Amino acid sequence: MSQLRTADDQVPMTRDGYEQLKRELIQLRTDGRAEVARKLEEARGFGDLSENAEYHAAKEEQAQLETRIQWLESRLSRVRIVETADVDTSKVTLGTTITIRDLDSRKDFVYTIVGSEESDPKKNRISAASPVGQALMGQEVGQEVLVRVPKGIRRLKIMDIGVQ
Repeated sequence: MSQLRTADDQVPMTRDGYEQLKRELIQLRTDGRAEVARKLEEARGFGDLSENAEYHAAKEEQAQLETRIQWLESRLSRVRIVETADVDTSKVTLGTTITIRDLDSRKDFVYTIVGSEESDPKKNRISAASPVGQALMGQEVGQEVLVRVPKGIRRLKIMDIGVQ
């Protein structure tokens, strides 16, 4: 039985984000599983498994590891890579790097709009699904947007759109 992928099934992501998740998956499949196996083996040496806290903790860690591996495999199998060469810089889209000005503080910020899985605000990578990302998507240089954030409403103006 073949599965048809719809646009809703796809996970849009930049190539960098895809590569980062792929590296994590490889690391978890190799080093992560080996470390959990080592912990399980060590815990078995402590005797009766029914009352062995170390064994139960290692089994819980194994379950969490396998859940993360399955999640990564699922996501990676549905990725639609957005190539920066194909990005339309006439408006804010996934993969664009934008300069925005907070009209109240008069400060400029530079963000790259990315998929949810690769969001990292500390590295100025914001998700297209975040409140700020949603407000900016599809907007053009010079446009102003109002964004509700936890601290209230921010007034932002798009100063520049490009790619990294």
